[in-house]
Amino acid sequence: MKTVRILTPTGCLGGGFWPNALDRGMSMKPDVIAVDAGSTDPGPSFLGTGLPMMSNRIIKKEIAALLPVARKAGIPFIIGSSNGAGTNAGVDNIVSIVKDVAKENGLHFKLAKIYSDVPKERVISAIQAGEIRDFEAGLPLKAEDVQASTGLVGQMGDEPFREALDQGADVIVAGRSCDDSAIAAFAIWKGIDPSLAIHMGKILECGAISAEPGAMDVMLGTIDDKGFVLEPGSLNRRATVKSIAAHTLYEREDPFTQYGPGRMQDMRECTFEQLDERRVRVSGTRGERYDDYWIKLEGAKPVGYRSFALAGVRCPTMIRNLDSVLEGIEKLTREKVTDPSLRIVFAKYGANAVMQGLETDKSVPHEIGLVVEATADSEEVAYDAAVIMAGKVNHAMFPGVKNTAGSVAYRYSPRIHNLGVQYEFSVYHLMKVKSPLELFPVVMEEV
Repeated sequence: MKTVRILTPTGCLGGGFWPNALDRGMSMKPDVIAVDAGSTDPGPSFLGTGLPMMSNRIIKKEIAALLPVARKAGIPFIIGSSNGAGTNAGVDNIVSIVKDVAKENGLHFKLAKIYSDVPKERVISAIQAGEIRDFEAGLPLKAEDVQASTGLVGQMGDEPFREALDQGADVIVAGRSCDDSAIAAFAIWKGIDPSLAIHMGKILECGAISAEPGAMDVMLGTIDDKGFVLEPGSLNRRATVKSIAAHTLYEREDPFTQYGPGRMQDMRECTFEQLDERRVRVSGTRGERYDDYWIKLEGAKPVGYRSFALAGVRCPTMIRNLDSVLEGIEKLTREKVTDPSLRIVFAKYGANAVMQGLETDKSVPHEIGLVVEATADSEEVAYDAAVIMAGKVNHAMFPGVKNTAGSVAYRYSPRIHNLGVQYEFSVYHLMKVKSPLELFPVVMEEV
């Protein structure tokens, strides 16, 4: 029976792994090292700016550990969603790190760069053709949002990776990728059932977070025509039916189906078997391929400059009156700063900063961390508003107040911090494409 073994060193490149876990994983003779390097979890800023989500120093340290062992073993090394957001600039940044490590170690190989920036004109034509669908954005995509985007990528499936492997790539540095596809692509290229491979990829892409105890660490998957076996690289961790089944539900609305570029995985007949103390076998995943091919688009646009202050409120009288205090401060601030672009946010950590209007626990806390935030089209307006609000919070008057010298404690001095340009997701939709490779060019290079 055909088998393929995949080593995923960590849940996100730059997230860390233990050297002994990597050594043990490599002793099991994997056929490929594949790692995801991105996410939208940290928000839209990295997509909007093109800056790396993780430290380049840490990323280089990890690539310096992974690339030489991959070349020594003669196996491919695959990176998906480079730099975090997977922009073309992000791919080039990771490529530069790979080349530095290669030069320092005297390594030579075939490098594939897969880009994923999507031309704005292509998206606008798809809007006009009715080939855009909403995906968690909650509103239709408009051409002006596309035009305003400073970062715009498409999420590739496994096909561009397989194209690079067809062209003899030893190392693949890819743009924005469907997380599981980046991990599963090699197994699919080797002829493994795509549904099984993608299910395994979905678990492996988070590294050993699916193990007990979970962590950013090495995880291995061995897959054949009937199912796959998962095992942590570290002997201090183990895969269990509970941990693997739980991670199968990760980031999924429907516990039985998972949709991705061009296909759907059906897990209604999926079974989990504990082989021994540290290994779990998964089988029964089925799938369906679609004639139409849709990819997820991700775009980010600037929404202005942001300034904020962070304070702590311990006074019980002020806490009881905080809502009316903040309402009055916002009103006064808008009277002094009349710029129509000004947006004000008060986040009350300890009360409802996380859930806001959905909060069900209405009990009064004894302590609140208060974020005073202003966003506007210019940094000057945002800063002025934040200065006014921070000052008024510090000397707020309310029923029962006794300490007129201040009822809050600011965490930092200076208390106002300018965050610079801020971003929001402007595109979070699905787009129909002509083929899986249409928007993801593969560029080969000898290193």
